[in-house]
Amino acid sequence: MNDPAPDPTSAAAAPSPAVRVSAFAPLEHPTFRMLWLAWLAANACMWMNDVAAAWLMTTLTTSPVMVALVQAASTLPMFLLGLPSGALADILDRRRYFMVTQIWVAAVALITCAVLLAGEMSASLLLLLTFANGIGLAMRWPVFAAIVPELVPRAQLPAALALNGIAMNASRVIGPVIAGALIASLGSAYVFVLNALLSVAAAVLIARWRREVKVSALPGERFLGAIRVGVQYVRQSVRMHAVLLRVALFFLQSTALLALLPLVAKALGGGAGTYTLLLACLGLGAVFAAAQLQRLRQHLDRDQLVMWGSAIQAAATVVVALSPSVLLAAAAMLVAGMAWISVANSLTISAQLALPDWVRARGMAIYQMALMGGSAAGAAWWGKVAGWTDLRTSLVAAALFGLAALAATRHLRVEGGPEEDLTPTPVWKAPQTSQPIDPSAGPVLVTIEYRIDPARAAEFRAVMQETRRSRLRHGALSWELFRDVGDPARYVEQFVDESWVEHLRRFDRVTAAEVALRERRLAFHLGPEPPVVRRCVAEPLRA
Repeated sequence: MNDPAPDPTSAAAAPSPAVRVSAFAPLEHPTFRMLWLAWLAANACMWMNDVAAAWLMTTLTTSPVMVALVQAASTLPMFLLGLPSGALADILDRRRYFMVTQIWVAAVALITCAVLLAGEMSASLLLLLTFANGIGLAMRWPVFAAIVPELVPRAQLPAALALNGIAMNASRVIGPVIAGALIASLGSAYVFVLNALLSVAAAVLIARWRREVKVSALPGERFLGAIRVGVQYVRQSVRMHAVLLRVALFFLQSTALLALLPLVAKALGGGAGTYTLLLACLGLGAVFAAAQLQRLRQHLDRDQLVMWGSAIQAAATVVVALSPSVLLAAAAMLVAGMAWISVANSLTISAQLALPDWVRARGMAIYQMALMGGSAAGAAWWGKVAGWTDLRTSLVAAALFGLAALAATRHLRVEGGPEEDLTPTPVWKAPQTSQPIDPSAGPVLVTIEYRIDPARAAEFRAVMQETRRSRLRHGALSWELFRDVGDPARYVEQFVDESWVEHLRRFDRVTAAEVALRERRLAFHLGPEPPVVRRCVAEPLRA
């Protein structure tokens, strides 16, 4: 029988025993190593741009709000454009799309350099150019997040994501140090020149990747339809709900330290060198912790890492706020970096494991939107609080907010229970039709008739509740379960897909977890014959 829509929300097969994987094992794969270097270069560019822009803003204005808005302008595009970018990354060739993002960043860096050398830079224009650079970051992040699981075995995915964290945070050290040296010796304009050169170099590395493209007989997804299905998938994923809320709240609080760091450096009596030192310490702490995460996970699960990491990050923020010396503030920044990567990496792994490949870029884009939305809102809000009160009050308030949010969401779990096995398992064949059907024809009504022992009706309804989430996660417009009033053993499942081609996509997206749930459904069905499946396509009528 062809069960038309697999069910991802089901309990998967029992997870395999944990296998100890070296923290650097993914680097043994040449393609991952090459793209990891491109990711390192891309993030170095990002931090160089942010450092140069943030410090440049302190020379253009003394307003704490404007300084904090540099961080908001950098992250807001990722909130606004993350989902469209994720949809494009799932529809288009990911290699070419990744290259385009680097070319965009290089172009913005060259424009920024030209404006600076012409002496026409203003605070408002700097925010606009920072926003434009953020557009490139918004385009880049979802596609790289979707690429990583293609490059390494599933067992190495946590290590690969930790290495990505190392790249991001090593760049947090490398980028600010280079930017600080260039600002002190040659001026901010040359930071953007180097940014453009590194972005082009990253694009060249990406061009060398020979990605194996999976060819489908079905036409590509439409842009708006892809966005709808991506949102619907995440809406029906309980695990993603917990991840999104936790990441938004954590970055709403933790971004205060990063956004106000230039003012912290000035309050400590320092200049660009002090700012670079503090930012580099944050990165060094994150790099060190990322290299130790595999060991930490042997003692703490992801929920515990999120809880302790959030609490320690908040405490480190208070120490930085009240620190009387650069040395103490630098030490606290090291601790904050270690806590930050522990939380961010744990939440990223949870999001990756909750998403199948066909919707991964869209799902990770929504994750990015929650993260960057929290960052942008936090940067703007805590900057405003600093303007109303003072720098110390704002940072301490942010830390207290983080602890309160942690207590309020302690019941949400990002790990626990069986992990779904989202390995592609194309075991079902598309249905045969008596005549050709236009792919755009629809909507498509699907009904499946089950015969169930009335004594087991409650158990069956529980499984069908999981089935409902599954059908909707795959894009169904509606779903219902009906019971025959004249025959208590007869149940009819009914759902509607947008079109015939959208219905056929279900058969390309089957995972092992969905096969397992189908078997659980069929275990309730009575009789030697399988459930009766009927598919009906809407018939257009003249007005």
